[in-house]
Amino acid sequence: MLWTLLILTLPTGHATARMRAWRALKLLGAAVLRDGVYLLPAHAGAQAALQAVAADVRTSGGAAHLLQAGGDDAAHFASLFDRAAEFGQLLAGVQQAHAALATAALAERMDDTLRQVRKLRKAFTQLAAIDHFPGAAQAQAGAALQALEAQASRLQSPGEPQAVPGAPPRLQAADFQGRTWATRARPWVDRLACAWLIRRHIDPQARLLWLASPNDCPADALGFDFDGARFSHQGGRVSMETLMDSFGLAGAALRRLGDLVHFLDAGGVQPPEAGGIERLLAGLRDSIPDDDALLAAASLVFDGLLAAFQTDAAA
Repeated sequence: MLWTLLILTLPTGHATARMRAWRALKLLGAAVLRDGVYLLPAHAGAQAALQAVAADVRTSGGAAHLLQAGGDDAAHFASLFDRAAEFGQLLAGVQQAHAALATAALAERMDDTLRQVRKLRKAFTQLAAIDHFPGAAQAQAGAALQALEAQASRLQSPGEPQAVPGAPPRLQAADFQGRTWATRARPWVDRLACAWLIRRHIDPQARLLWLASPNDCPADALGFDFDGARFSHQGGRVSMETLMDSFGLAGAALRRLGDLVHFLDAGGVQPPEAGGIERLLAGLRDSIPDDDALLAAASLVFDGLLAAFQTDAAA
């Protein structure tokens, strides 16, 4: 295995440049062989990143050299990248959040706990990005975090459907006009996004029913976002994404909105807008008791997001 080594020195008194280099190397997950000697597994990304650090050191009046190392004598380098202790700390945080969810009956406490879940996902993503030799520790922490996110989703939105395997069949919107569509009452983000998508992009004249129980769904209604519904979680997709794929709804802006809904409903990679949109939609649901009025307000949010994402895509 090949390794890229960075050897650097900085004149005494260049504390700012030294700290800047240290922070950059920490973000890359570089291992420390000794003071001033750092290494990463040799690949194009590591080479470019270490070259950028070296250039900054030289600009600051220091010296920096990049070298390649390999052979049997360098095999022990992999042990320097062991992240088990860091994933252990993250796992402890996940377990604490699990315990907090069990007692988070009040809305304020639930909000605090959900924010902690988001922070844990962000921390896991950052740590996994520099885990150059992933193993059991990352897998254990990742599985525990996924279970925590599922538990949080169930508490926030009781009755959340279980995903079924496979890909949805392609359908024509022309065959689904003027229909009755039904989902669970007191909708959260995925159901709100589905209803918005149906009205805006599939069936503008859709009649929406809010069900006290999925068992109340009329036989002639098109159900969405509950177990046994025509459109629900499928093959890693949340219900909005299932609808998008079913009706061939594409475009960068709409996909970006789907990614946001996916994260807020099922976790995963966190978009930058997620925290603010989650708080906004939660506030709307807490303050608007009528589901039709709630959808009308949430639709304005989704309209605005889509317009903003379309502007970004055009730029």
